[in-house]
Amino acid sequence: MLSTRVRFFLAPLQSNSIRYASNLANVVQNRLKPELDSIREAGTWKSERVISTSQSAYIKIEQSSNQLLNFCANNYLGLANNPEIMKASKQAIDEYGAGLSSVRFICGTQTIHKQLEQRIAKFHRREDAILYISCFDANAGIFETLLKEQDYIISDELNHASIIDGIRLCKAKRLRYKHKDLSDLEAKLKESYNDKNENVIRLIATDGVFSMDGTIAPLREIRRLADQYNALVFVDECHATGFFGPTGRGTEEHFGMVGKIDIINSTLGKALGGAAGGYTTGPKALIDLLRQRSRPYLFSNTLPPAIVASAMKAIDLIENDTSLPGRVLENATYFREEMQNLGFTILGDAHPICPVMLGDARLASQFADEMLKRNIYVIGFSYPVVPKGRARIRVQVSAAHSKDDLKRCIDAFAEVGRQLKVIK
Repeated sequence: MLSTRVRFFLAPLQSNSIRYASNLANVVQNRLKPELDSIREAGTWKSERVISTSQSAYIKIEQSSNQLLNFCANNYLGLANNPEIMKASKQAIDEYGAGLSSVRFICGTQTIHKQLEQRIAKFHRREDAILYISCFDANAGIFETLLKEQDYIISDELNHASIIDGIRLCKAKRLRYKHKDLSDLEAKLKESYNDKNENVIRLIATDGVFSMDGTIAPLREIRRLADQYNALVFVDECHATGFFGPTGRGTEEHFGMVGKIDIINSTLGKALGGAAGGYTTGPKALIDLLRQRSRPYLFSNTLPPAIVASAMKAIDLIENDTSLPGRVLENATYFREEMQNLGFTILGDAHPICPVMLGDARLASQFADEMLKRNIYVIGFSYPVVPKGRARIRVQVSAAHSKDDLKRCIDAFAEVGRQLKVIK
């Protein structure tokens, strides 16, 4: 039996506990459940299919015993389960351990972290580079560190969510231009140019390749306008690094202007082994400032050694086999042409992101389910990932896909497209 004194002290705690539980139940019942129901009713509910194999052109999922042909990974070069990369990763664990339990400036920097930063800078032909746990973190760290209240950030309206969220963290004046619209960009640059303070930074921010539409930023023209209006250019190269351009050096190489972009952010989690990690590369002074002031860098654990080693090995493979980017482009060109010949609307430019436009969210979900029945793994994309009424299946072509793989996928699209009356 509890004494009267103990019960006296416990009573308020029990009362508070009941009240907190009641408050949470109210939030769950009145806010969370209705919102979840509305997502289901709109046909935009996103179910996660659980993969039971390594990431590859061919995978298996828990919901099916069949081997599936995978067309929705960012595994552009097919390196996610490359034996050499996995071997390098295992060796790094043996030598450097599983992780560092620290941020970089305390006790989280190993030899291999500095080596990878040097390799990234050399790969992009820049002065220096800084690693982050993801490119989302790199985008969260760059704008707040670089820009002040008197500065301007001028952003493409279709930029990735991580760029948008990073911009929200900074105090600069924000201007947004229509997607790839150079006239609107120039108008925004003129608006920012009214301020005659020479210490003002005008930063144009754009994806190199836009992940939902597969469109490519017109970097030559953006660079020209930036020079005309005394602005800097920032490019997120997540869907370009390692496989886009003749040697995989991204959008600026695609346009024959390597070294002309002021700041590049990119990822190690797509073409470069597919694990995780991001980075900023550019002038050494900028990288030094990020090491001192970038909050995601200062307050997040360092990148695990296994991921660092796998990324370095991926860069080795890309530099030693320059045919890989060409193989991706060849596959993407074939897929796009064959699908368009069937009557499908394919967004984007000459890039392995091939959005098959369907419009309706329920249709996109149903289409993906029918493709799965034919052992083709694709996913329907709908709001809020893409705008309402712009639902699609985003096909991503890889160097790991053979022509037979591509033909199987195209034939399945044709069959389902006719079944669902998307094409004739």
